[in-house]
Amino acid sequence: MKTVDEIRFIVAPAYDRDNDLVRAFTQRPGNILYYDAEEEMDAALNSLRNGGIPSKEVLVLRRFRGRFFQKCPGSPGMICCNYRVMNTCFNCLYNCAYCFLNSYLNSYGIVQFTNLEDLFSDLREFIASSRKDMVYRIGTGEFTDSLMFDEVTGIGRSLIAETAGSGNVMLELKTKSSNIDHLVAIRDRGHAVLSWTLGTNHNISHYEEDTATLDERLASAARASEAGYFTAFHLDPVILYDGWKEEYEKLLEKLFREVDSSRIPWISLGGFRYSPGFKAVLRELFPKEKMTLGEMFPGADGKLRYFKPARREMYKFLIDRITSRTTVPFLYLCMESSEMWYETMKRNYSSSDELEKDFSDAMKEFLASR
Repeated sequence: MKTVDEIRFIVAPAYDRDNDLVRAFTQRPGNILYYDAEEEMDAALNSLRNGGIPSKEVLVLRRFRGRFFQKCPGSPGMICCNYRVMNTCFNCLYNCAYCFLNSYLNSYGIVQFTNLEDLFSDLREFIASSRKDMVYRIGTGEFTDSLMFDEVTGIGRSLIAETAGSGNVMLELKTKSSNIDHLVAIRDRGHAVLSWTLGTNHNISHYEEDTATLDERLASAARASEAGYFTAFHLDPVILYDGWKEEYEKLLEKLFREVDSSRIPWISLGGFRYSPGFKAVLRELFPKEKMTLGEMFPGADGKLRYFKPARREMYKFLIDRITSRTTVPFLYLCMESSEMWYETMKRNYSSSDELEKDFSDAMKEFLASR
């Protein structure tokens, strides 16, 4: 598994040297390139790129001028769970072939945002104005991996402390790492959830370069659960291949053998999907990939997905294998049509708000029973 120690170059703002997060990185071993203006930052990045330095070995520290806190934009024509996203970083240490961030061809380096005071201000504002009869799920793992170098940034610990007293917030830190040592000893964790994206050994070895192994992820999840955290899991994307059923069966058997299912609030399921144009990018970056060789068809949102009968079979298989072992977690489909929801789980959602309300009610029941 790749770690923060493999960051070779840090491009940092000279005017923000006293920022705690900037200092946390610039005090570490590595080549520090300071800049005073955006033009200097761009020049430093172009020099590194032209010098053949891999993007994943470059960390860019800068202030974020966009929205730190937002609702997941979802996908047109699909049912979305209305997840709340906190933007703390852009890009990731790991190299997953299917990651939508690969579409951003002009992106270079891992960009860590440094003005975290603005993030926490936005978070406090949301909590203060939130409906107290709803439970909200908030996470940092949409555009990055929440824990890839969290032991340096301290963002996870700070967010856990900030949300610990909020009875209607479930903070999710989502990862493909095993990097939880710095979080295990925290006692006042509120409703914090440590979650893992899971795939079969086949898919991890073929498409998730530099990540923790399946065994490492599950061992970390078991340790987090034993320490008192809630743990959640994302089987997303599910990538089909000859023998996928047997391997997903083994994955689920191992998951529920090692992790206490009574402390799992949710599990998501999502089939492999991609936007038009992504295939060409993927073939350039990963010429040996076989994900896009299957029959894919455009959905209502324009994204290509497995043929509907294949998706339906996939979801029904996974739902059956999960519910035969536990009925505690709230199961949900990521970016799927209302028809698919009904055909696989007999849930009749006409809007994303309806799913969010169901999800919230399930979480209220889950938390009340703990």
